[in-house]
Amino acid sequence: MIPRHVFVTGGTGYIGHALLEALVTRGHECRALVRPASAARLPAGVGLVFGSALDADTYADEVPPADTFVQLVGTPHPGPRKAAEFARVDLPSGLAAVNACLQADVRHLVYVSVAHPAPVMHAYIAARTAVEKRIGEACAKSWLAATVLRPWYVLGPGHRWPYLLAPLYALGRALPATREGARRLGLVTRAQMVAALVEAVENPPDGSSSEPRVWEVPRIARSNSAMVGVQ
Repeated sequence: MIPRHVFVTGGTGYIGHALLEALVTRGHECRALVRPASAARLPAGVGLVFGSALDADTYADEVPPADTFVQLVGTPHPGPRKAAEFARVDLPSGLAAVNACLQADVRHLVYVSVAHPAPVMHAYIAARTAVEKRIGEACAKSWLAATVLRPWYVLGPGHRWPYLLAPLYALGRALPATREGARRLGLVTRAQMVAALVEAVENPPDGSSSEPRVWEVPRIARSNSAMVGVQ
């Protein structure tokens, strides 16, 4: 394993905090973009960069010498009623991350998007797919490589109610007409998500493609969650 220098936005969040702990434990050098009020919530061993995730110009100069950028900023507990927040936070923070990568000569962008198409959460999906489109354009026209992860719902502390839907998912996977959708919109655990992100960081694309590498739910679920020690 080659140690990476990783820059993370959203590092104090539900997935970001656990990811930073895992990366530091595995020997990677990490820094995270934070607001001053959130700095104390970062794990030990993570460097601080102050700025606004919505504006690349406030932090892009501090990204080097990172070779990897992980973009995790987004609206917490997304739901159909939060369309305005998706347009105000999720979209501009994702676009800012791409711009920061290009300005800072980052080689690998890891972006957490969302599974799609789906029958609900249209505004959320629209914001995330718009960022994916911008990532694809950047990869096609520059040195930037990217990994896009598309979970649907990430189970973990405070996010366990979808376990009630497990029988419906099992039925959906059993029926040919609904099998593909049930797999694509399946549930993953936070440990699986963190393991997939660690795997993406440690194993960047080989550069043979000008398109982003995309990991859907079945690929995320195959990551070795035992290696990250996340509940």
